[in-house]
Amino acid sequence: MIVRHRAVTAVLAAATLLLTAGCSSDEGGGEDDTATPSGTASRPTSSPTGRATTQAVPPAKGTVKVLRTVTEDLKSPWGLAALPDGDLLVSSRDEGTITRVDTETGEKTELGEVSGVSPAGEGGLMGLALSPTFASDHLVYAYFTTESDNRIARMLYEEEKPAGEQLGAPNTVFRGIPKGYIHNGGRIAFGPDKMLYAGTGESGDTGLSQDKDSLGGKILRMTPEGEPAPGNPFPDSAVYSYGHRNVQGLAWDSAQRLFASEFGQDTWDELNQIAPGDNYGWPEAEGDSDDDAFHNPLAQWRTDDASPSGIAYAEGSIWMAGLKGQRLWRVPLNGTEAAADPQAFLEGEYGRLRTVVSAGGDKLWLVTSATDGRGDPKDGDDRILELQVT
Repeated sequence: MIVRHRAVTAVLAAATLLLTAGCSSDEGGGEDDTATPSGTASRPTSSPTGRATTQAVPPAKGTVKVLRTVTEDLKSPWGLAALPDGDLLVSSRDEGTITRVDTETGEKTELGEVSGVSPAGEGGLMGLALSPTFASDHLVYAYFTTESDNRIARMLYEEEKPAGEQLGAPNTVFRGIPKGYIHNGGRIAFGPDKMLYAGTGESGDTGLSQDKDSLGGKILRMTPEGEPAPGNPFPDSAVYSYGHRNVQGLAWDSAQRLFASEFGQDTWDELNQIAPGDNYGWPEAEGDSDDDAFHNPLAQWRTDDASPSGIAYAEGSIWMAGLKGQRLWRVPLNGTEAAADPQAFLEGEYGRLRTVVSAGGDKLWLVTSATDGRGDPKDGDDRILELQVT
């Protein structure tokens, strides 16, 4: 079903959110497999960030081919980071561990456990990112939930040490992000500017999203040391954009424009193009809005069709992993607009999909999420797949 313009006003207490079955669960509930599109592109509402470049518009229809299963039997995998040699680091949300995956053999080696992680509900050890200077400093960044907050820490990865002892003690660079049983955000990524970006959730307290003094319901931008990044829109603040509900996907296109996925509550999930300082509407708006104060989504979906977590950019399109929707969405781009309706792949074939990461060129890494307590694990779950896309 093609969906169009709609504004939704919702100011709910945190307790209500915890009991709302349709809150996109915030986690939910093959080869050339094409589904009928059920998203829609909305008009762009601001000029793009980053440098302008000429981009070829991708075709309206693409393809996805599953090349192979890279590894299996992962437990509650969440974050994924590609090492310079092509191997992968994957975090376990519930076990608080980081594992290295040999992408040729599928062999798994546990680096160690991240101390201080307190998993519960949608919280735990989530996003991973490598330092922009990883080749020289060997630092791994992680976003995780503690007893008191969500925070970002960096750890030294000492590969020469025995398995299980290769992670140094976490050095916290940013703390104080609100935590909750739900809506903890968790995605981190270094941008083309070498600044660290983080997607946060409002932890079930909807009022935090519109409060620019709160770190909840935001996209944050900071230096690798955790200080507010130069050029941020609000003085002495790491807040980059606000009015978000729960951001778990961050990716940049070839023109260095930032995109983010966002869980809706009952009505619309979103893919947004992020402009510094803009207000993305929650809780006053869910999906498209008539209010010019809010930056409308680039595309939106019914929550049963998406519940989006990770996103990646490849071959001129944003690729978005759906949890409750159990499918991979393709959104072809024409600058800051969608060039065509979103297109769905792999619907129901691999269950809930958590993370998607560029593997270079026309390849993607895709992480399933059947063992997070809301899925229906099959033999071999969870797994990492290698995809070829157009």
